Amino acid sequence: MTSLIEPTQLNNSLGDDGILFVRNDSILDTMVKVPLLVASIIIAAALLPVQSSFSSPRDIDLTIYPDGSTHVLSEIDVDPFLTDYELNLFGNTIDNLVVIGDNEFLLDVDIIDDTALIQTFGSSVITIEYDIHDLVSKQGRLWTFSLDSPSDFTLLLPKNSAIVGMTNLPINMEIINDQNQLTLSSGPTEIDYLFSTNSISNLTEEIKNEEDNYLYIIIGGIITGIIVILLVSVIIIVRNKQKNVKKIDQVVTIQKNVILDLETIFKLKSDLREDDKELVKFIFNNNGEALESELRKKFLQPRTTMWRAVKRLEREGVVEIQKKDLQNLVKLRKNMEEET
Repeated sequence: MTSLIEPTQLNNSLGDDGILFVRNDSILDTMVKVPLLVASIIIAAALLPVQSSFSSPRDIDLTIYPDGSTHVLSEIDVDPFLTDYELNLFGNTIDNLVVIGDNEFLLDVDIIDDTALIQTFGSSVITIEYDIHDLVSKQGRLWTFSLDSPSDFTLLLPKNSAIVGMTNLPINMEIINDQNQLTLSSGPTEIDYLFSTNSISNLTEEIKNEEDNYLYIIIGGIITGIIVILLVSVIIIVRNKQKNVKKIDQVVTIQKNVILDLETIFKLKSDLREDDKELVKFIFNNNGEALESELRKKFLQPRTTMWRAVKRLEREGVVEIQKKDLQNLVKLRKNMEEET
């Protein structure tokens, strides 16, 4: 920069000692502005780290559940002068999201795809928690965790899980309540794991339960078969008994339908008159039946006398009288024994 020096009146510029005084306004301006500019640069340089420290996560803690879902817990420093804070989530399938600000104040949040828009209300630190289903996949018995983290984080694996592969070594590894907890660095991470002996035992127990169920089904089938066989046997026995009873009834009926012999009749009817016995003998020898007219001719009895004799035998239960072609047919009774 070229300064233009304008001399004033020479008479006034010379002092008593012969010193020349020069007046320059630009020099004065420069002397004032340069310190201000330097101070501004220093302040800006000091403020830049502070601004970059805002909106950075303090901690990220992840917990994998046995079903493959993952719980995310993170504390984040935010600029208290910002009214809204935009946070990129680890995926789209989000459940149970909660954001808490200073003094445990619950903050409002809107989720758009994998982004959360949080109203900070002047909070300098926010805590965010949510469950996510995008970080763990399963193929056969192999489970795989994948994450591209913006900062270091801790990962707590499920109980009874065994790590079988990982893309990078952990910063730290420890056992907490029989669970593997890893401290991992930022960047992409992939971990493969299986469920170990206890899970296999559970699987074996499930298989055993299924085998027991099959055994119960087989036993039930056998018992049912035995019951069916018993029922069929009972039905067959009952039918056979019914047939036997029917046969016995038939035999008894046949026996009942057989005319008793004279000796039996006379034993059963021992009080018969002699003339009545003669009538019985004639009827018996005539195939167990005879017309009243035949009896009259045989014994030479008038109608009235013979009729009284026949009726007397009927009252004794020895004969029965039936009508046949307008005549009286006298027949020896076949069920004489039951009525004595």
